[in-house]
Amino acid sequence: MIEEDAALRNGSRGLSGQWADAAAARPRTTERHITVHKRLVLGFAVSILALLVVTMIAVLLSVRIEECSSSGGGGNSPGGGDSAADGPAGRAGNGSVVPAAAGSARLNRNHAGEAPGRGGLAPEGPAAGGGQGEEEEEEEWQRRREPPPWTRLRLPGHLRPLHYNLMLSVFMENFTFGGEVNVQVECLNATRYIVLHAHRIHIEAVRVAEDRLAGALRVSSFFLYPQTQVFVVVLNRSLEALRSYNLKILYNAPIENELLGFFRSSYVLYGERRFLAVTQFSPTHARKAFPCFDEPIYKATFKISIKHQATYLSLSNMPVETSVFEEDGWVTDHFSQTPLMSTYYLAWAVCNFTYRETITKNGVVIRLYARPDAIRRGSGDYALNITRRLIEFYEDYFKVPYSLPKLDLLAVPKHPYAAMENWGLSVFVEQRILLDPSISSISYLLDVTMVIVHELCHQWFGDLVTPVWWEDVWLKEGFAHYFEFVGTDYLYPGWNMEKQRFLTDVLHEVMLLDGLASSHPVSQEVQQATDIDRVFDWIAYKKGAALIRMLANFMGHSVFQMGLQDYLTIHKYGNADRKDLWNTLSEALKKVGKFVNIQEVMDQWTLQMGYPVITIMGNETADNIIRISQEHFIYDLDIKAKDHGLGNDSYLWQIPLTIAVGNTSHISSEAIIWVSNKSEHHRIASLDERSWLLGNINQTGYFRVNYDVRNWRLLIDQLMRNHKVISVSNRAGLIDDAFNLARAGYLPQNIPLEIIKYLSKEKEFLPWHAASQALYPLDKLLDRTENYNIFNEYILRQVASMYMKLGWPTNNVDKSFVQASYQASYQHEELRREVIMLACSFGNKHCHQQAATLISDWISSNRNRIPLNVRDIVYCTGVSLMDEDVWEFIWMKFHSTIAVSEKKILLEALTCSDDRNLLNRLLNLSLNSEVVLDQDAIDVIIHVARNPHGRDLAWKFFREKWKILNARYGEALFMNSKLISGVTEFLNTDSELNELKNFIKTYEEGSAASFSRAVETVEANVRWQTLYKEELFQWLRKSLAL
Repeated sequence: MIEEDAALRNGSRGLSGQWADAAAARPRTTERHITVHKRLVLGFAVSILALLVVTMIAVLLSVRIEECSSSGGGGNSPGGGDSAADGPAGRAGNGSVVPAAAGSARLNRNHAGEAPGRGGLAPEGPAAGGGQGEEEEEEEWQRRREPPPWTRLRLPGHLRPLHYNLMLSVFMENFTFGGEVNVQVECLNATRYIVLHAHRIHIEAVRVAEDRLAGALRVSSFFLYPQTQVFVVVLNRSLEALRSYNLKILYNAPIENELLGFFRSSYVLYGERRFLAVTQFSPTHARKAFPCFDEPIYKATFKISIKHQATYLSLSNMPVETSVFEEDGWVTDHFSQTPLMSTYYLAWAVCNFTYRETITKNGVVIRLYARPDAIRRGSGDYALNITRRLIEFYEDYFKVPYSLPKLDLLAVPKHPYAAMENWGLSVFVEQRILLDPSISSISYLLDVTMVIVHELCHQWFGDLVTPVWWEDVWLKEGFAHYFEFVGTDYLYPGWNMEKQRFLTDVLHEVMLLDGLASSHPVSQEVQQATDIDRVFDWIAYKKGAALIRMLANFMGHSVFQMGLQDYLTIHKYGNADRKDLWNTLSEALKKVGKFVNIQEVMDQWTLQMGYPVITIMGNETADNIIRISQEHFIYDLDIKAKDHGLGNDSYLWQIPLTIAVGNTSHISSEAIIWVSNKSEHHRIASLDERSWLLGNINQTGYFRVNYDVRNWRLLIDQLMRNHKVISVSNRAGLIDDAFNLARAGYLPQNIPLEIIKYLSKEKEFLPWHAASQALYPLDKLLDRTENYNIFNEYILRQVASMYMKLGWPTNNVDKSFVQASYQASYQHEELRREVIMLACSFGNKHCHQQAATLISDWISSNRNRIPLNVRDIVYCTGVSLMDEDVWEFIWMKFHSTIAVSEKKILLEALTCSDDRNLLNRLLNLSLNSEVVLDQDAIDVIIHVARNPHGRDLAWKFFREKWKILNARYGEALFMNSKLISGVTEFLNTDSELNELKNFIKTYEEGSAASFSRAVETVEANVRWQTLYKEELFQWLRKSLAL
């Protein structure tokens, strides 16, 4: 823990032209004495004339009074020199200044001994509208019987920002910053209240002025309203509609030691701890760094200036325009003005990193900033090079140029997410962008590649065109997730990412989540802050991507691409919702002579939760006639029976079902049938008693397919005889559908286990990967049962022959795997890795011996000759099999290595131990941020929970430390839900279910949706144990006896 320097730098470190220290007393207006000489009037006309004269004089007097008040309001400070209008960005002399309290300190004047972040500021008093002003205003609204505008869940909409001028002073020595924000706003509807977002910042003073020189507005009061995270400025008179105003706010705040807003991080270089500060604003945390209209619809331009010590550099969305150096070792960087953009992808950073640079063919400057030692080793070179290629790819694909002059990639040690797509300044956690070819596996390369592809897609989908509101967050996240695979195919055409790996990594994964009764639509209503966090889940990312892929396939990829080009061109620098996308894609189809109402089709997929299971039944009485039915797929059929809303006919989809007929040597070309009713009959040509049917060709649709038992038997027979007749994608799809249909009770338990018997002949990676992923949850349901060895033995029999055929990879440390990947080795190496992982996981003796030998050689020689692509498997197996000395050796290597990819797998290996004392020790160490980075602690807890020897330990640790964990991760998207799911998903006993329910009663605290999913998952696990476990073991015993 680093101790802060008590002797903070004296003197002002704020921006020039600070406001007056205290509220100046406003002089009374001197009233004129007007004498009206009355005369007798004889006629009515003369009386009227006199009345008009008096009225004109009164008007003139009121104007004079307002002028005097305005000149007094500018006020001289007690010192006489600084007036309130002297600030650099708001020099209107008639501006009305309301400081926080009489005697408050100047912005950022931090003297020795003062509390960081306050700079000696006095607390807000009633004059500033502290509690008293708020209470008075609320009483007025109560009399009106209306809720005040600051209590509503969305901003009122009376104002919209046009431009922000934001000036920051950053103090890294005491982790505070001060700011001056000038917001030009347009008034859309007359209002006395300026309501914008601000949270956990200290407001010092406020001024509201009209754009024209003589336009002062008196501020009655101002206050923060934490319940809705807004800041309210109450005016004496209303802003006028269709006029522009300038809102100026001085404030300060700490640079938090957390993961959101403007936060700090650190790293060690040459034995010295160095600090940096970076922002994470998405979705609702810009308000922690400056007062703003923090909703995506409020796009504006931004001009940012950052003052910092010259030993640091500053970065923001745009390039530095000018830098002003001062004699005392400080520098102010002024950045170019941004295009129209939302607040959530505004960004800045202050660090002492170095960089490498490249330039695209269109002149976009790309820099990668990282720790100096990482840059020197070339760890950022791979990311830098593919970024250049990907920018050029997206420009060509979308036919819309990248919109900014530069793009910085910033690699930081601590970050709540893998990356954040800030426009022009994308931030990545080091593990997802730094890569050392000499010690990184192909799978690590793939992770790095896909994260970069994802974030770069956001420069178009998200930054250039932004969702109107968070209910359609999938419009950016779904597209970015889909293009992870399209963009990686561009870089590595032989890897077949979109056609193959998409299935196991996206489609199969999200269908597990979306098969729960506690799921939600991909577009869901968002009303409050907690709802915003809830929409950022795998439904938005992965289901959104799967629906986009289905849409691209039934539209045709070229028409789909043309539609996206039109969508981006029409809405660039603006906002769009799903209807805008549907309309543009429908128009694209019209251009090629197809008339499909995309909205009518896709609303069913985006506005209702879940997905259908299609059941194809052969008709025994009529030739070539089949019955196709659809129903809502739910894992727990008991819930479906109890909840009529889940089981009724209202869950219907328009399904683009592709179908083909096959036999022992041939499969027909696919036909498409649009299924829109609960049950339909269709005639299928060339269907006879020896033919089988295959639905959802290449798994382009977002649904499962079930068949009658006869058809399943024919498909299993086909796989055993000649599996190549069925495509690689459909072989993987059959495996995944069969395992999940059986788990939900739609199929007998033996069908999926019979399907995987063919794997001994399978030489393609994808079906093995699908089988591995499908077996994993089944393994976790059984790994603490007394008959587990029966299941274990069956899986080993299916794996053994392929394991012996493929063998182990040779050590290729001296050969760059990046070069090897261009030689089409990816599929083969990933297949070998998958088989080795299954063999070691299920206890193949040769696999265990090989892993132990490799670990022993490393320990004895202190040279790591373990092949890169299987290091994580070897580390984990060695830790689980060998003694405590091996655990201590891996622990030591975890601390000493500087390669982020190696650090990650070493930490995960420590969770593989069979020693419960070591697992408990690791769990307790995981909460020490000096030992385990905040974002990695969750992975430690989850991996211990996946270990059958540590599942109960992790569950107990989770409950005991929940308050600490929730305080640390509660506001971070994904983190709490990932933790809750990871710790509970394999609990499967009645006692564990009761523990979970009792825990939730006490500690739910804002994670209701995640806990609801957890309960449903554990209930389904317990139900499966009760209904199907014995059926499975009986079949396994018979099969092994043959």
